[in-house]
Amino acid sequence: MRHLFVSAFFLFLGSPLFAQSTVSSTVSSTATVPSQQAAPSFHYGFLSCQSALEAMPGYADARRSLADLKAKYDAEMKRVEDEFNAKYEAFLDGQSTFAPSIREKRQAELQELMEKNQAFKDQAKQYLKNAEQDAYQPLREKLAAAIQRVGHAKGLAFVLNTDNGTLPFVNPEMGTDITADVLSAVK
Repeated sequence: MRHLFVSAFFLFLGSPLFAQSTVSSTVSSTATVPSQQAAPSFHYGFLSCQSALEAMPGYADARRSLADLKAKYDAEMKRVEDEFNAKYEAFLDGQSTFAPSIREKRQAELQELMEKNQAFKDQAKQYLKNAEQDAYQPLREKLAAAIQRVGHAKGLAFVLNTDNGTLPFVNPEMGTDITADVLSAVK
């Protein structure tokens, strides 16, 4: 048993020494690799997806239908706001002559109307957001498919989106602006 313990101890002690020599030889051999490579052997593409989306056929129609829908919601919000204001002014005008129970009832009605108006505004905002996603989704899918086709055809490793200033520098020797190719692919 003692012999087994001593053997295990030397085996355990020797393995870190072996690992250090292996790691140092691996590090020294990989340290020279970057200096041997001059430049990456891949090419990438870049474009502004938002600009490409806005230039697509069908974008103007989707935008126009969303503007029409927003105008309808805005008109309804204006109508309910005017209705609330008229009832509130009537309440203020007659407030001094109302019996306490009538005044409390009217205040409760105004409070309920105000809460309903706020709920409608929140709901309209969500509906408009969903409508925008639904209107642009087919265009986004078509754009994504065109980007993939152009990327494959040009042998690109990947395509970067330059929207929102996320790509402040592009080396023209390694990257290619594929905006024109993508726009011709979606038309």
